[in-house]
Amino acid sequence: MSPAVGRARDGEAGPLRLQIMGPLRVWRGATELDAGPRQQRCLLALLLARVGHPISTTDLIALIWGPDSPASAVNVIHKYVGALRRLLEPNLPPRASGSYLLRSGNGYRFTAGPEMLDLVAFRWHVASAKASVGKERLDEALDHYTEALQLCRGFAGDSLADSNRAAATFAGIVGEFFDAVVDAARIAVQVRQPSRVLAPLRLAAEMDALHELVHASLVTTLAAAGQQAEALAVYRRIRERLVGDLGIDPGHALQDAHRQVLTQTALPQAEPVDSVGPAVRSDGVPVVPLVRPAQLPPDLSQFVGRSTELALLGDLVAGIRDDGRTSPLVVAMDGMGGVGKSTLAARFARLVADEFTDGQLYLDLQGEQDDDETVRAGDALHSVLYALGVPASQVPDTFDARVGTYRSLTAGKRVLLLVDNVQDPAQVRPLLPNSAESLVLVTSRRPLLGLAALDGAYLLRLDVPDLQSARELLVHRLTRWTKRRIGQADAVIVDEIIELCGRLPLALAILAARLTARPTLSLESVLADLRDGAHRLEAFPHGAGAHDPRTAFSWSYRQLSPGAARLFRLLAVALSPGITARACVSLSGQDSATTHAELEELTEAALVTEHDDGRFTSHVLVKAYAQECLHDVEPPEERRAAVSRLLQYYLHSSFNAQVLLVPHRVPIEPSPALPGVVPEEPATYEEALAWFAGQREVLKEAVRLAETLGYGIVPWQLAITMQQYLQWAGYFQDWEDVMRSALHAAQESGDEVGEAHTLRSLAGARWSFGANQDALDLLAAALRIFEQRAMPLEQAMAHANLQWVYEALGRHEQALVHGEKALARYREIGYRRPVTLSLLSMGRSLARLGRLEESAHMLERALELHEQIRSELKAGWDATLTAVEGETRMAIASNLEQTGRVREAVEQLELSADTSRRVRHRANEFEALHRLAELLMSVGDIAEAVEAFTRAGLVLDSFPDGGPERLRDRFAQLAQKMPAGQQGNGSLRA
Repeated sequence: MSPAVGRARDGEAGPLRLQIMGPLRVWRGATELDAGPRQQRCLLALLLARVGHPISTTDLIALIWGPDSPASAVNVIHKYVGALRRLLEPNLPPRASGSYLLRSGNGYRFTAGPEMLDLVAFRWHVASAKASVGKERLDEALDHYTEALQLCRGFAGDSLADSNRAAATFAGIVGEFFDAVVDAARIAVQVRQPSRVLAPLRLAAEMDALHELVHASLVTTLAAAGQQAEALAVYRRIRERLVGDLGIDPGHALQDAHRQVLTQTALPQAEPVDSVGPAVRSDGVPVVPLVRPAQLPPDLSQFVGRSTELALLGDLVAGIRDDGRTSPLVVAMDGMGGVGKSTLAARFARLVADEFTDGQLYLDLQGEQDDDETVRAGDALHSVLYALGVPASQVPDTFDARVGTYRSLTAGKRVLLLVDNVQDPAQVRPLLPNSAESLVLVTSRRPLLGLAALDGAYLLRLDVPDLQSARELLVHRLTRWTKRRIGQADAVIVDEIIELCGRLPLALAILAARLTARPTLSLESVLADLRDGAHRLEAFPHGAGAHDPRTAFSWSYRQLSPGAARLFRLLAVALSPGITARACVSLSGQDSATTHAELEELTEAALVTEHDDGRFTSHVLVKAYAQECLHDVEPPEERRAAVSRLLQYYLHSSFNAQVLLVPHRVPIEPSPALPGVVPEEPATYEEALAWFAGQREVLKEAVRLAETLGYGIVPWQLAITMQQYLQWAGYFQDWEDVMRSALHAAQESGDEVGEAHTLRSLAGARWSFGANQDALDLLAAALRIFEQRAMPLEQAMAHANLQWVYEALGRHEQALVHGEKALARYREIGYRRPVTLSLLSMGRSLARLGRLEESAHMLERALELHEQIRSELKAGWDATLTAVEGETRMAIASNLEQTGRVREAVEQLELSADTSRRVRHRANEFEALHRLAELLMSVGDIAEAVEAFTRAGLVLDSFPDGGPERLRDRFAQLAQKMPAGQQGNGSLRA
């Protein structure tokens, strides 16, 4: 069955379909979707044009904007990607990448099958057509070509390209269409069905009025269809254009086509099929086998999905007759146990078997077994020689003689060889046929790098299928085998079962078989078994001879070195967002070189996966197997020590990074780490920010884990190190969640000091959400503890926080009282740096009370002290001081505005936004730009106001989930004030 772009009846939701071979269009079922503004449509079109291949963010910027890209280009792309994901998958959870628009390195990759995207379907039909030509099935080839050509409706990208690179990308698709229509025309004339390709030929001629080969094909085809007058007219028009526009005469192709029309020889006699020469004899062994082997394993009747992989394999085989090929096409698939490598290889081998007329061979080398059970290359050669017709008694005894005989037998032949479960390249290299017309499909758990480097193999990494394909796999088997009806309520259960199985095909197949064997077993019972993480693998029947996930993983585990096996067990305690190699060093307690070598071994064995950002993760079922091994092998004290080392790595690394963010804050230093812990030591502010950004999710989980376990680290100490980053980056919900976990742990352990620190920090998170009364209650509780414990610095900080909350409530007299208390305590203990923040806060409160002269004096003192402290710093720059400077300038701008000095206020707000941007303080940068837009609007400077509004929208869009509700509401209100037609220039997620 050939793939086709899916269709749906009116009124049904239907499948998602996209068109790029013409104007960009998107449908869900019968409903056409709006793909968004022009640049967003351009981004989608570029990703579709390079379907299956990643495009870096840098390349996307160059493709969309060319050399004149705006500074906000990266943010704009991220915004468009989010919008496209929601368009394509409306029910996609927040921050999920979905099934189609995937993150790939520092860019994105669009994945789609032929049933979804016209370009993939077009390429599949063209490849199938070429394969049919190779088998002399010209009618079949023409059928494929006509199916492919019907998918083109005009220029790809439809004038969306604003850069030369984008234009070239879309032109490449047009070129594919032109090549296909020319090839199709040649075959249509040969099989005497020229009228079938006239419509696409005319379209191609319209698209490029000077393409000589297209016009030559149109002339020839029109003549073959009996339309000589139109053929001559087409020739006359292009000749006039070539002479008039380019000053050249028609080329040989056009001249030949014209001559055929004049001599009425456009419809040729049927050409004889090329015959294959007689077989060649070599070293006394008959080249022609006594039998034509057909050893491929049976196809799986329940096979579903893998359309992308099948299309890729089809493209590779379609090019097997390239003139430059001198060796067989070798495709080596690798992936974890149970991912479906053998099933995919068998399915594809069955699809293309007819093209390999000299036979199909199959070998299972059992590379996943122990060394003494693995099939040796010499034994494998004996098997294939026998299959090719060499009597067992005549199979040579020596290895070299077997290789020579095999090469003689396969010379010039079209043989398909499927080699399953290969352990290393040395096993398969002697089995490669001596023919460029042959295909070798190899499966292995490890990437066969040597086969790629020395034998030109194409390496194909097979990952677990997407959710839709996994769902299709499980539901298809359930409905076919058990006649179960999967209703709407069951669909949710099925999806959770699939995710708890990590979408592993082997696991899903076993569960389907289990449900078949026990018709009364409910989906809810299976789900309950899978939810028990400690015993998840018990959900899969196992025993003697069983091929369940545990058995599949054990084959890989048994082949590990002792050190790698130990690290695999310890990785069971790694946190789910993933673990870096540096964190693994502390987890294992070994040196860096040893740990890196063991990680590489685990990666090659497909027991862990290395991601582009340097994280290592394990499949959910592999991790469950690692947990079983950990509890079976490692004593409790070693398990506890490993967890403690890992948590202490995160605590001390986070502490080191925090010190760089706020280098002059009095730190809360953790206890010394255990031996073997090697924390990160960022060298710069940027490195510290990058470390927090990359480890944010795992740090959150580390706090929760420490709270649950009650050992390893003090949870609140890790939480406090994260506060500055979470606050400035706008992760307010993360900030609150982390502090609540830490607060619970501190209260449970009776740690009043930790309780007070987390109460104060939690108050800041609540204040960020506008929950000011909650913040007051939390700060009052924290202040009581600080006063009871005689902690003046912490008291000062609590008073400073209280001033901010009272200011937000509009109670400026009380705010000023707390500001004065904070300032007094800072001065009592000689801590100068926070004085700048106190002066700022007091200046702001004085302004709210109408005491503008006092406010201006206070704010000027804050700036002077800021400059004095900064000049004393060895580094010359401090992030916290710079952030305070930005807030101070906002306050100064407010005073200037009230006194009518608008232009000076604008300058201060621009400086404020710039300083906040430098330290990545999103909330302050948004506030400054928001105020700037309002101020400019108030004085009628519309163009500058719109520009500030747009910048504020981009900052808001960079927040997690579009920013807190209070900021989104304020921005939406500002948008209403913008002139008509300008509201869309900013983010309007509110």
